[in-house]
Parts: sequence; C-alpha cells; structure tokens
Amino acid sequence: MESTRSKLINLLAKNKDQYISGQALSDELQISRSAIWKHMKELKKDGYVIEGKSNKGYRIIEFPDKLSENTIKWGLETNWIGKNIKHYEAVTSTQIIAHDEARNDAPHGTIVIADEQTKGRGRVTRNWHSTKGKGIWLSLILRPRIQPHEAPQLTLLTATVLADVLRSYVQIKPQIKWPNDILINEKKAAGILTEMQAEQDQVWYVIIGIGLNVNHTEDDLSEELKGIATSLRLETDKEWKLNHLIQEILVTFEQTYNFYLENGFTKIKQKWESYGFKIGQEISIKTSKDHWRAPFLGISDDGALLTETNDGSKTKIYSAEIDWFKS
Repeated sequence: MESTRSKLINLLAKNKDQYISGQALSDELQISRSAIWKHMKELKKDGYVIEGKSNKGYRIIEFPDKLSENTIKWGLETNWIGKNIKHYEAVTSTQIIAHDEARNDAPHGTIVIADEQTKGRGRVTRNWHSTKGKGIWLSLILRPRIQPHEAPQLTLLTATVLADVLRSYVQIKPQIKWPNDILINEKKAAGILTEMQAEQDQVWYVIIGIGLNVNHTEDDLSEELKGIATSLRLETDKEWKLNHLIQEILVTFEQTYNFYLENGFTKIKQKWESYGFKIGQEISIKTSKDHWRAPFLGISDDGALLTETNDGSKTKIYSAEIDWFKS
C-alpha cells in the first residue's frame, strides 16, 4: 500500500511546473493542512527542495541525491520488491539487520540499505569495505517457495541481475567470477553474499547481500585493494546517482526472479555462463586433498563449478582455492 508521503511526493512531482495548494493536497490525501505541513518538513530533511508561497501552495524545486526510504521508493516501478525499506546512515552490517528483520516477520521483498557499513561482510568471514556514500550496500529479504538445495541458484541469479544492469544501464561489459564476484576489466566491483534460514524441506527466508562499488576514486580504495578492486566511477569516469542505480537493480531483480519462478533455472544458468569469467580456460584448483589444473567448464544447477579431474572425468567443485589468473 502506498504511503501518504509517497502519494504526496507523486502529487508534487506531477505538478512540478506549477504550485499546488495546501487545500488541494489536503483534499486529495484526506489529511489536515497541518499534517501536510509536517510532511513537507520531513521531505525537506530528506533533501527535497520545496518552495511554499502564501495563496499559491507548494512545488518541488529539486529532488535529492541522498538515500532514504522516500527517495528510493519514489519512481520505483516494482510490484513487491522494495515496498518495505529500512534505511540507515550507518550499520555494522545490513546482513545482520536483515536477519533480525526476517526473524520479526519482515515481508518478502524487504530491503535493508545503509550509507555505510562498519563491519561489512563478504564470503568466508572476509570483510567488505563499505565506504560511506560511495556505493550500494543492501540486503534483500526473500521468502521463496523453493527447496533448500535450490537456494544457491539465487546467488547465481543475483549475479546475472547485477551484470545485466551494468551492461544495459552503465554501458560496460562485466564478467562474473565464480561464485559471486562481479568483475570489470578483471577487477572486483561487486560481491554477493547469500544466507539462508531453513529446515530440511522448507526455506524460511533467504537474505541476499549486495555490495557494489559505485563512486569510489583511487583515494577511496585501501592499499590492499588497489590493483584488485574498482568502481563504476573509475571505469567510466562518471559519477552515478545511487538512487537510480538501486532502482534499476530492484526492477531487474524482480523481473528476473519472477521469470525464474515461472520458468526454472535453465535460462538463468545460460545467462550466468555468458558472463562467466574464464569459462573454457584453464584454472588452478586446490582442495584439502589435491592440487591440479583443468578447464573451467561452467556451473551446475546447484551452483557448483564444473571442471575435470586429473584423469579427465567431469567433476563438481563446491569449495576450493581457485587461481584464476595464472595459466
């Protein structure tokens, strides 16, 4: 259900070239003139520049760049994703908050997003550096009607969503490095972390964390990340509006997720492989028991890396140290 504040923003946006009276807004929204005034004060806190004139009314002069629940929702053309948004200026990790929200019955499609993470999390307890106001740090709560063994498909699906958005909206060609990194010119621009709460035959919820470096400059990258990480700004020499990019991701995710539920994983898998980094090339694989070189053949339906053993037989790899850059 659309909130009163969202309705107010839409009314002002539709009449942005002219004033709309407080009485007209009051009649349309069925709230008092005093309530209209209070909403206007809150919108100004979000960064909306609103002009009010006696005997004329209100009009929007400028829309904000800053992230907030309102600015993300305004113009977001989705049916279920992002209808419930929790925005924070700074958190330890959006994943941690999303777990709390999910345990407290947050609805399917809830978004937890922050300007900054102080303890952002990557895979295998790694840290994710989340510079304030420079990137997209969000977690998405899903309640999918799938079996627990199918949940890894959602990580692969999310990777195709990010790759599609970067290709169509940012106009660059990314690659996906198994299992969950988005590369631009062989440098990491984004990562995905998927966590699940489930029983043997039922998924209670899945949380998909997305970290995307957007407006970082060289100075924003730590010494350990220079040379291996990048951002959209570094790759395009352009600053990007976070709100617009978030909306592109959410719209594309909803479309792709709906397609997946209706049609299964086959097409998603094919798309993933079309972006796959080093597919068909030799990689170095090291497990606890063995170390060998073999071609990367693609991915399986359960998200495993497909390759060959030393004797040439096909095998699946679920966890290993992969050296992608040395032949």
